[in-house]
Amino acid sequence: QVDLVESGGGLVQPGGSLRLSCAASGSIFSPNTMGWYRQAPGKERELVADITSGGSTNYADSVKGRFTISRDNAKNTVYLQMNNLKPEDTAIYYCTISWRSWSYFHYWGQGTQVTISS
Repeated sequence: QVDLVESGGGLVQPGGSLRLSCAASGSIFSPNTMGWYRQAPGKERELVADITSGGSTNYADSVKGRFTISRDNAKNTVYLQMNNLKPEDTAIYYCTISWRSWSYFHYWGQGTQVTISS
């Protein structure tokens, strides 16, 4: 069993910044990939960014240059620094962790709301 606890969401004005955090606990396999997805109302869930245990990152084109993902392997924690936020970034943001051992495992957090509005 793996638990993911997100924090840091909220309401911010356009152009502002937020930092999301997610701590994973439980039976975690390493190496793994941690990441963030988001789902806006009426839209499909999409990958925002992910990062491997070795530090390789991947970003959605819509957030490149504005968002930065990082992690602390010792704490099994992943962060998402979001700058220059836009109204279209409004969504529920979900933390994930995944790995492949004898099978593929992918766990999700409960989600945290991010709202960009003036």
